[in-house]
Amino acid sequence: MSDKLREELLALQQRIANTEDRVRAGAAAKRHARGYRTARENLRDLVDPESFIEYGQLAVAAQRNRRDYEDLQTSTAADGVITGTCTINADKVADGRAEAAVMICDYSVLAGTQGYFHHRKLDRMCELARKSRLPMVMYTEGGGGRPGDTDVATSIAGLNVESFASWAGLSGLVPRIAVNNGYCFAGNAVLFGCADITIATRQSWIGMAGPAMIEGGGLGSFHPSEIGPAEVQHTNGVLDLLAEDEADATRLARKLLGYFQGPVQHWRAPSQQGLRQALPEDRRFGYKVRTIIDTLVDEESFVELRRVYGRSIITGLARLGGKPIGLFANDCQQLGGAIDSQAAAKAARFLQLCDAFELPVVSLTDTPGFMVGIDSERGGAVRKMSRLMVAGASITVPLVNIILRKAYGLGAMAMAGGGFTKPVYIAAWPTGECGGMGLEGAVQLGFKKELAAVRDPAEKQQLFDQLLQMMYDKGKATEAAAFLEFDAVIDPIETRAVIIRALDSAMARQLPRGQRRNMVDVW
Repeated sequence: MSDKLREELLALQQRIANTEDRVRAGAAAKRHARGYRTARENLRDLVDPESFIEYGQLAVAAQRNRRDYEDLQTSTAADGVITGTCTINADKVADGRAEAAVMICDYSVLAGTQGYFHHRKLDRMCELARKSRLPMVMYTEGGGGRPGDTDVATSIAGLNVESFASWAGLSGLVPRIAVNNGYCFAGNAVLFGCADITIATRQSWIGMAGPAMIEGGGLGSFHPSEIGPAEVQHTNGVLDLLAEDEADATRLARKLLGYFQGPVQHWRAPSQQGLRQALPEDRRFGYKVRTIIDTLVDEESFVELRRVYGRSIITGLARLGGKPIGLFANDCQQLGGAIDSQAAAKAARFLQLCDAFELPVVSLTDTPGFMVGIDSERGGAVRKMSRLMVAGASITVPLVNIILRKAYGLGAMAMAGGGFTKPVYIAAWPTGECGGMGLEGAVQLGFKKELAAVRDPAEKQQLFDQLLQMMYDKGKATEAAAFLEFDAVIDPIETRAVIIRALDSAMARQLPRGQRRNMVDVW
């Protein structure tokens, strides 16, 4: 039998080669000159070796009637988006949990714009993900819709494409992680913003319109790098994570996907010894709650989301004993731990995310309550803060609440899922203190007449301090626990073990939810 390859196979090999970096060397060189990677380099870094099955690799832009077909095969390879299925983290998670779908927009093809076959490929992946419950990772770099696909003669505005609804409709069904580097405008930005978790590099510019559309709308002329820079989008909460570059963003995408893939076999528990001294002796002083978080969870497992948005609440994913959890905590170094509108909205969405994908939640409480005042009300506090109550009350996954120090008013109830009866287990450290409102405010309001009757400032301060101590003694953790306000007071060094036991017990009793899902709001 001859070893000579048939002409059809040789032709196929050349067609496939035309889509790859070694043939498209000029396009690859342009990417490298900017310090960027090619779409296929990102693909190789993201997926497990030898696991990728590509869909639609031979597609070209729908421009055969205006451009040379052989040129289209190289210059519009795969019609600007690499799509397929694969495994990610197969060496870390259980068999069958590593399957995923990926969609990587290729900016070297017509600036990553979305053409006719580009949309068809996106739709195909979304449908596969829906049927097989595949988590998805999408790289979104690109300039939005493409006006030059002249082969399409049965469309006027092109508004009847399914891609946006298909991608958005997966909310709460499968985890979706969006990664961006470079320019991401219009339709590409919508895909990015619809994702459950958004990651962008520092060299990212993300906006609902690019320069041409902005100028066409009479809104001025801008360079692309002036529109939605990553630092701005990080501050305003559009980004969950800001990465250094594409390699860092890809590493983060793999790690974050792992939390939705289940337990890992290998993990390390930090020493718990430092927890007894984690809080200052003076209750008025602040401390670094992130140090407590890193001590409680598995080593190097905590990934914080939206760090610089809504800063008085910290949200993130982590592991306890190898099992994934969601964790949120008050940061007493921001607004004294008071929950403002941004923090409330951030925490509400985070709880929705955890509930949609069945991640149990741990809450660490140290808050004087919701932020109040005229400025707070101007920011829509009533609706935004109430939304955190709704989100907490709606979750079906187990919630464990640990009161580190202050637990006052409606804000403390919101940190406990809407009330102290919501968590499957709620305990306090010995430093815990509870009340209907902050102690100082409670004294000022509750003993207003008594304080007003004292004329001497020194005597008034002495009375105030006595009343404050009385309120503190009444509301300290041991007294509140004695009245069954919550379940227990625990030694800080036992916190990790207590949380793990409570969650394991609750998860063992958790009923399967079948096909029911919760939507995950963009905000």
